[in-house]
Amino acid sequence: MGEICSKCGLPKELCICTTLFKEQQNIKVYKKKKRFGKFATIVDGINVKDVNIKELGKKLKTHLACGGTIKDDKIELQGNQKSKTIEFLKKQGFSNIES
Repeated sequence: MGEICSKCGLPKELCICTTLFKEQQNIKVYKKKKRFGKFATIVDGINVKDVNIKELGKKLKTHLACGGTIKDDKIELQGNQKSKTIEFLKKQGFSNIES
């Protein structure tokens, strides 16, 4: 017998917790003008208790080939990456995304 999920009580193979957590997130993606006229794309509203924000930030930076950081439970990406970020998050299973 496999491991049991502590949140839903189902075996790990059948666990749907991560899918449910991704669908329940209310994410806002917007761009912000920084110093020297540069733009940054901000991903806000991710619940850090349900989703590993560091792993998601790393995947986003790798996929978009840009730099960025995680500050105050927000992912900040360098450049105007808004449309590509929304597309990537939808592929990852997040459905409630505002722009």
